[in-house]
Amino acid sequence: MFTKIGGLMAERVTDLRDVRDRVVAELLGGPEPGVPVPDAPSILLADDLAPADTAGLDPALMVGIGTRLGGPTSHTAIIARQLGIPCIVGLAEAGTVDAGVPVLLDGGAGTVTVDPDAVEANALVEQSARQAAEIARWRGPGHTSDGAAVAILANVQDGTTARAAAERQVEGVGLFRTELAFLDRADEPSVDEQASLYREVIDAFPGRKVVIRTLDAGSDKPLKFVEHGEEENPALGVRGIRIADGDPGLLERQLDAIASAAEGAPAQPWVMAPMIATAAEAREFSGSARPRADGGCDGGGPGRGPVRRRRARGGGLRLDRHQRPHPVRHGRRPDEHRTGRAHRSVAARGPAADPAHGEGRHRRGQARGRVRRGRRGPAAGLRPRGPGVSSLSCAAGAAAAVGARVGGVTLQQCRWAAEAAVAAPDPQSARDAARAALA
Repeated sequence: MFTKIGGLMAERVTDLRDVRDRVVAELLGGPEPGVPVPDAPSILLADDLAPADTAGLDPALMVGIGTRLGGPTSHTAIIARQLGIPCIVGLAEAGTVDAGVPVLLDGGAGTVTVDPDAVEANALVEQSARQAAEIARWRGPGHTSDGAAVAILANVQDGTTARAAAERQVEGVGLFRTELAFLDRADEPSVDEQASLYREVIDAFPGRKVVIRTLDAGSDKPLKFVEHGEEENPALGVRGIRIADGDPGLLERQLDAIASAAEGAPAQPWVMAPMIATAAEAREFSGSARPRADGGCDGGGPGRGPVRRRRARGGGLRLDRHQRPHPVRHGRRPDEHRTGRAHRSVAARGPAADPAHGEGRHRRGQARGRVRRGRRGPAAGLRPRGPGVSSLSCAAGAAAAVGARVGGVTLQQCRWAAEAAVAAPDPQSARDAARAALA
């Protein structure tokens, strides 16, 4: 059933099978299923891994993971990133390599080389170790080697993750995914409940930037208290800001909660609207958000910064104080579901959803940021810096890697990389051209 639903639900099939296997083992008195512990540092290749198996891996012994199944949002990929283990999902070669055969796994490039040249492999491993040492030494704030500021922000989903992120080298929150805090709720949280949660995140970053995204529900993130209905293609259906069409009060109550959380807070939050596609949607959202600006939420009026409203994973629209929309194109271009006709969790359609398809243009004077999923390594954030991105938001655990990479290149190199990526005919060529410009 979950496999037929697809998306995030399909990726949880492995979790359910793992629970089943452990229950059966307990009932039969057999050993718990798991991954054998190697005697020496090894790379694990498998069809798929259960979250419990991944969480139990020792990064000192399991130095890389490759799975044939799964997507970048699977628990295996998420836990591997948290452990600092290079991980490649959707790897066709994972089921074809015999145990004991030497392999070289490059998590940044997403490649596995079978029986590599020993000298070349050792050189690459030593280079990776030097980069890891540089990352460990990095301290914010983020900037290029010639001093151009690039704020390194964190993606969070509740107060706990926000407080954990605040202990790392990040300058604020670039994306607070509010819907993730309510996935297990059968009923809509009250305004007071929401305000309490939002205030936890704001309090974790006093005096710093906090961007709160309104509910991006639908598709692979359905909320029980939102009526989604039956859709043939939910990824392109009623999701993001569009869920307010059927229940306008849902958005109004969330904006009330954000404004309430901002009252007397140590930081004034920005608000992001997901999946904004038209000027009319931008104006409508602005009309709802601006009246609440005086309550403490940054609503974009005179003397305040703008309300952020942009597509969750691509382009968007920004309004000036005269309510005129300005199109803003982001490095990922308008959502991979549209440009590549691909779902992000389907391994076979990975190339179509590749973020290296091209970079957008930037209008002078506009604040602009980019949210990273961490699929292609820290260098992925440098290409959009060329077109004018002034902040990068990523998983808190990746902040040091992103900041160190940004600090190792000049602004001009970022521009060259962006120009090279735009001129390239395909994602891999764009990546290679950008790497050459940043070398």
